[in-house]
Amino acid sequence: MDWNAFFESLLPMAATYALRLLAALIGLWLAFKVASLAQTRLTTALRARSFDATLSVFFGSMSRWGILVASVLAVLSTFGIETTSFAAIIGAAGLAIGLAFQGTLSNFSAGVMILVFRPFKVGDLVVAAENNGYVREIGLFATALDTKDGRRLILPNSQVANAIIENQTHNPLRRVEVVLQVGTGPTESFIREMLDAVGRRAYLRDAEKGHTVQLRRLLSNGSEWAIRVWAPSEKHDDVLERTTADVMRTLAEEKIDGPEPLISNTDLRPPVAGPAPR
Repeated sequence: MDWNAFFESLLPMAATYALRLLAALIGLWLAFKVASLAQTRLTTALRARSFDATLSVFFGSMSRWGILVASVLAVLSTFGIETTSFAAIIGAAGLAIGLAFQGTLSNFSAGVMILVFRPFKVGDLVVAAENNGYVREIGLFATALDTKDGRRLILPNSQVANAIIENQTHNPLRRVEVVLQVGTGPTESFIREMLDAVGRRAYLRDAEKGHTVQLRRLLSNGSEWAIRVWAPSEKHDDVLERTTADVMRTLAEEKIDGPEPLISNTDLRPPVAGPAPR
Protein backbone atom coordinates (compact mmCIF):
# COMPACT_ATOMS: atom_id res chain seq x y z
CA MET A 1 0.00 0.00 0.00
CA ASP A 2 1.32 3.40 -0.97
CA TRP A 3 0.98 5.40 2.24
CA ASN A 4 2.28 8.56 0.65
CA ALA A 5 -0.50 8.52 -1.93
CA PHE A 6 -3.03 7.73 0.79
CA PHE A 7 -2.00 10.66 2.97
CA GLU A 8 -1.82 12.93 -0.04
CA SER A 9 -5.46 12.11 -0.86
CA LEU A 10 -6.50 12.27 2.80
CA LEU A 11 -5.03 15.68 3.58
CA PRO A 12 -7.33 17.70 1.27
CA MET A 13 -10.36 15.82 2.56
CA ALA A 14 -9.28 16.35 6.18
CA ALA A 15 -8.62 20.00 5.56
CA THR A 16 -12.03 20.42 3.95
CA TYR A 17 -13.91 18.65 6.74
CA ALA A 18 -11.78 20.34 9.40
CA LEU A 19 -12.84 23.71 8.05
CA ARG A 20 -16.44 22.54 7.93
CA LEU A 21 -16.19 21.21 11.48
CA LEU A 22 -14.68 24.48 12.68
CA ALA A 23 -17.41 26.43 10.91
CA ALA A 24 -20.05 24.11 12.42
CA LEU A 25 -18.67 24.60 15.94
CA ILE A 26 -18.58 28.35 15.48
CA GLY A 27 -22.09 28.26 14.05
CA LEU A 28 -23.40 26.23 16.99
CA TRP A 29 -21.69 28.57 19.44
CA LEU A 30 -23.29 31.55 17.75
CA ALA A 31 -26.63 29.72 17.65
CA PHE A 32 -26.54 29.17 21.42
CA LYS A 33 -25.68 32.82 21.99
CA VAL A 34 -28.42 34.05 19.64
CA ALA A 35 -30.95 31.61 21.11
CA SER A 36 -30.22 32.71 24.68
CA LEU A 37 -30.37 36.36 23.66
CA ALA A 38 -33.66 35.83 21.80
CA GLN A 39 -35.16 34.03 24.79
CA THR A 40 -34.14 36.79 27.19
CA ARG A 41 -35.27 39.61 24.92
CA LEU A 42 -38.63 38.02 24.10
CA THR A 43 -39.40 37.15 27.73
CA THR A 44 -38.43 40.63 28.91
CA ALA A 45 -40.47 42.31 26.16
CA LEU A 46 -43.58 40.26 26.96
CA ARG A 47 -43.31 40.96 30.69
CA ALA A 48 -42.80 44.68 30.02
CA ARG A 49 -46.18 44.67 28.22
CA SER A 50 -47.87 43.12 31.28
CA PHE A 51 -48.16 39.76 29.52
CA ASP A 52 -48.69 36.67 31.66
CA ALA A 53 -45.45 35.62 33.38
CA THR A 54 -45.96 31.92 32.70
CA LEU A 55 -46.67 32.43 29.00
CA SER A 56 -43.77 34.86 28.72
CA VAL A 57 -41.33 32.20 29.92
CA PHE A 58 -42.97 29.58 27.72
CA PHE A 59 -42.77 31.62 24.50
CA GLY A 60 -39.20 32.63 25.28
CA SER A 61 -38.20 29.00 25.76
CA MET A 62 -39.96 27.99 22.54
CA SER A 63 -38.06 30.64 20.58
CA ARG A 64 -34.74 29.41 22.01
CA TRP A 65 -35.36 25.78 21.10
CA GLY A 66 -36.64 26.72 17.66
CA ILE A 67 -33.40 28.54 16.87
CA LEU A 68 -31.30 25.65 18.19
CA VAL A 69 -33.18 23.00 16.17
CA ALA A 70 -32.89 25.08 12.99
CA SER A 71 -29.16 25.59 13.62
CA VAL A 72 -28.50 21.88 14.14
CA LEU A 73 -30.31 21.00 10.93
CA ALA A 74 -28.30 23.63 9.06
CA VAL A 75 -25.03 22.24 10.45
CA LEU A 76 -25.96 18.71 9.41
CA SER A 77 -26.72 19.87 5.89
CA THR A 78 -23.20 21.36 5.57
CA PHE A 79 -21.78 17.86 6.03
CA GLY A 80 -23.97 16.48 3.29
CA ILE A 81 -26.37 14.72 5.66
CA GLU A 82 -29.95 14.70 4.39
CA THR A 83 -32.16 16.43 6.91
CA THR A 84 -35.40 15.17 5.38
CA SER A 85 -34.95 11.84 7.13
CA PHE A 86 -34.49 13.63 10.45
CA ALA A 87 -37.60 15.64 9.79
CA ALA A 88 -39.53 12.41 9.21
CA ILE A 89 -38.13 10.92 12.41
CA ILE A 90 -39.01 14.05 14.39
CA GLY A 91 -42.52 14.02 12.93
CA ALA A 92 -43.02 10.35 13.83
CA ALA A 93 -41.65 10.94 17.33
CA GLY A 94 -43.94 13.93 17.72
CA LEU A 95 -46.95 11.86 16.69
CA ALA A 96 -46.05 9.10 19.15
CA ILE A 97 -45.49 11.60 21.95
CA GLY A 98 -48.75 13.35 21.11
CA LEU A 99 -50.70 10.10 21.34
CA ALA A 100 -48.97 9.12 24.58
CA PHE A 101 -49.56 12.51 26.19
CA GLN A 102 -52.99 13.19 24.75
CA GLY A 103 -54.49 14.06 28.13
CA THR A 104 -51.49 16.16 29.13
CA LEU A 105 -51.58 18.08 25.86
CA SER A 106 -55.30 18.74 26.30
CA ASN A 107 -54.51 20.18 29.74
CA PHE A 108 -51.76 22.29 28.16
CA SER A 109 -54.02 23.70 25.44
CA ALA A 110 -56.75 24.38 28.01
CA GLY A 111 -54.19 26.13 30.22
CA VAL A 112 -53.16 28.39 27.34
CA MET A 113 -56.82 29.25 26.70
CA ILE A 114 -57.37 30.07 30.39
CA LEU A 115 -54.28 32.29 30.50
CA VAL A 116 -55.23 34.09 27.28
CA PHE A 117 -58.98 34.64 27.85
CA ARG A 118 -58.73 35.15 31.62
CA PRO A 119 -62.07 33.84 32.99
CA PHE A 120 -60.51 34.31 36.43
CA LYS A 121 -57.28 35.53 38.00
CA VAL A 122 -55.22 34.66 41.05
CA GLY A 123 -57.15 35.61 44.19
CA ASP A 124 -60.65 35.20 42.73
CA LEU A 125 -63.22 33.04 44.50
CA VAL A 126 -64.53 30.65 41.86
CA VAL A 127 -66.57 27.50 41.41
CA ALA A 128 -64.72 25.45 38.77
CA ALA A 129 -65.40 21.82 37.89
CA GLU A 130 -67.85 21.73 40.84
CA ASN A 131 -65.11 22.81 43.28
CA ASN A 132 -65.22 26.04 45.28
CA GLY A 133 -62.10 27.90 46.34
CA TYR A 134 -59.71 30.81 45.91
CA VAL A 135 -57.43 30.68 42.87
CA ARG A 136 -53.84 30.43 44.05
CA GLU A 137 -52.01 29.40 40.87
CA ILE A 138 -52.81 29.15 37.17
CA GLY A 139 -50.36 26.81 35.46
CA LEU A 140 -50.08 25.50 31.94
CA PHE A 141 -51.35 22.06 33.00
CA ALA A 142 -53.32 22.55 36.22
CA THR A 143 -55.04 25.20 38.34
CA ALA A 144 -54.61 25.30 42.12
CA LEU A 145 -57.51 26.27 44.39
CA ASP A 146 -57.49 26.82 48.15
CA THR A 147 -60.83 25.98 49.76
CA LYS A 148 -62.29 28.02 52.61
CA ASP A 149 -61.41 25.25 55.06
CA GLY A 150 -57.74 25.29 54.04
CA ARG A 151 -57.53 22.43 51.53
CA ARG A 152 -55.45 22.70 48.35
CA LEU A 153 -57.14 21.38 45.19
CA ILE A 154 -55.18 20.73 41.98
CA LEU A 155 -57.60 20.72 39.04
CA PRO A 156 -56.57 19.62 35.51
CA ASN A 157 -57.04 22.55 33.16
CA SER A 158 -59.05 20.45 30.70
CA GLN A 159 -61.73 19.87 33.36
CA VAL A 160 -61.74 23.56 34.34
CA ALA A 161 -62.02 24.82 30.76
CA ASN A 162 -64.76 22.33 29.80
CA ALA A 163 -66.97 23.04 32.83
CA ILE A 164 -69.08 26.00 33.88
CA ILE A 165 -66.92 28.54 35.71
CA GLU A 166 -68.60 30.73 38.33
CA ASN A 167 -66.43 33.69 39.31
CA GLN A 168 -67.97 34.93 42.55
CA THR A 169 -65.63 37.92 43.00
CA HIS A 170 -65.33 39.14 39.41
CA ASN A 171 -67.82 41.98 39.94
CA PRO A 172 -67.13 44.50 42.70
CA LEU A 173 -70.62 44.09 44.22
CA ARG A 174 -72.60 40.97 45.04
CA ARG A 175 -76.13 40.56 46.38
CA VAL A 176 -76.53 39.01 49.82
CA GLU A 177 -79.89 37.34 50.46
CA VAL A 178 -81.36 36.41 53.83
CA VAL A 179 -84.60 34.39 53.75
CA LEU A 180 -86.89 34.14 56.79
CA GLN A 181 -90.36 32.90 57.64
CA VAL A 182 -92.75 34.62 60.06
CA GLY A 183 -96.03 33.58 61.56
CA THR A 184 -99.50 35.00 60.97
CA GLY A 185 -99.37 37.54 63.83
CA PRO A 186 -97.71 40.69 62.39
CA THR A 187 -99.11 42.55 59.41
CA GLU A 188 -97.44 42.78 56.01
CA SER A 189 -96.63 46.49 56.36
CA PHE A 190 -95.07 45.97 59.80
CA ILE A 191 -92.78 43.20 58.56
CA ARG A 192 -91.77 45.22 55.53
CA GLU A 193 -90.88 48.28 57.62
CA MET A 194 -88.94 46.12 60.09
CA LEU A 195 -86.87 44.43 57.38
CA ASP A 196 -86.36 47.74 55.59
CA ALA A 197 -84.79 49.12 58.75
CA VAL A 198 -82.51 46.07 58.92
CA GLY A 199 -81.47 46.62 55.31
CA ARG A 200 -80.69 50.31 55.83
CA ARG A 201 -78.24 49.53 58.64
CA ALA A 202 -76.72 46.44 57.00
CA TYR A 203 -72.96 46.02 57.26
CA LEU A 204 -71.05 47.41 54.22
CA ARG A 205 -74.30 48.11 52.37
CA ASP A 206 -73.66 49.78 49.00
CA ALA A 207 -75.10 53.29 49.04
CA GLU A 208 -76.03 53.31 45.36
CA LYS A 209 -77.67 49.90 44.89
CA GLY A 210 -78.91 49.67 48.45
CA HIS A 211 -81.25 46.84 49.41
CA THR A 212 -84.69 45.41 48.68
CA VAL A 213 -87.31 43.62 50.75
CA GLN A 214 -89.51 41.06 49.02
CA LEU A 215 -92.49 38.97 50.05
CA ARG A 216 -91.54 35.67 48.47
CA ARG A 217 -94.65 33.59 49.10
CA LEU A 218 -97.60 33.06 51.40
CA LEU A 219 -97.71 30.01 53.63
CA SER A 220 -100.73 28.39 55.15
CA ASN A 221 -99.45 29.39 58.59
CA GLY A 222 -97.42 32.51 57.82
CA SER A 223 -95.31 34.09 55.09
CA GLU A 224 -91.80 33.91 53.67
CA TRP A 225 -89.68 37.05 53.17
CA ALA A 226 -86.31 37.89 51.71
CA ILE A 227 -84.04 40.84 52.39
CA ARG A 228 -81.40 41.43 49.70
CA VAL A 229 -78.41 43.69 50.37
CA TRP A 230 -75.75 44.74 47.84
CA ALA A 231 -72.25 44.67 49.34
CA PRO A 232 -68.60 44.14 48.26
CA SER A 233 -68.11 40.70 46.73
CA GLU A 234 -65.09 39.79 48.85
CA LYS A 235 -67.10 40.46 52.04
CA HIS A 236 -70.15 38.39 51.05
CA ASP A 237 -69.89 35.88 53.90
CA ASP A 238 -69.35 38.56 56.55
CA VAL A 239 -72.33 40.59 55.33
CA LEU A 240 -74.50 37.45 55.20
CA GLU A 241 -73.61 36.49 58.77
CA ARG A 242 -74.12 39.98 60.23
CA THR A 243 -77.38 40.59 58.39
CA THR A 244 -78.74 37.19 59.48
CA ALA A 245 -77.80 37.94 63.10
CA ASP A 246 -79.46 41.36 62.87
CA VAL A 247 -82.65 39.79 61.51
CA MET A 248 -82.73 37.21 64.32
CA ARG A 249 -82.14 39.90 66.95
CA THR A 250 -84.86 42.12 65.51
CA LEU A 251 -87.39 39.28 65.41
CA ALA A 252 -86.61 38.49 69.04
CA GLU A 253 -86.99 42.15 70.10
CA GLU A 254 -90.33 42.45 68.29
CA LYS A 255 -91.43 39.07 69.70
CA ILE A 256 -92.22 37.73 66.23
CA ASP A 257 -92.35 33.95 66.01
CA GLY A 258 -92.00 31.70 63.02
CA PRO A 259 -94.82 29.64 61.54
CA GLU A 260 -96.41 27.22 63.94
CA PRO A 261 -96.16 23.57 62.85
CA LEU A 262 -99.38 22.24 61.40
CA ILE A 263 -100.96 19.37 63.32
CA SER A 264 -103.86 17.40 61.87
CA ASN A 265 -107.07 16.92 63.83
CA THR A 266 -106.48 13.21 64.06
CA ASP A 267 -103.21 13.85 65.91
CA LEU A 268 -105.12 15.83 68.57
CA ARG A 269 -107.66 13.13 69.32
CA PRO A 270 -107.07 11.02 72.40
CA PRO A 271 -106.16 7.41 71.71
CA VAL A 272 -109.09 5.07 71.48
CA ALA A 273 -109.05 2.43 74.18
CA GLY A 274 -108.97 -1.10 72.87
CA PRO A 275 -110.47 -4.19 74.40
CA ALA A 276 -109.01 -5.18 77.70
CA PRO A 277 -106.59 -8.08 77.47
CA ARG A 278 -107.91 -11.33 78.75
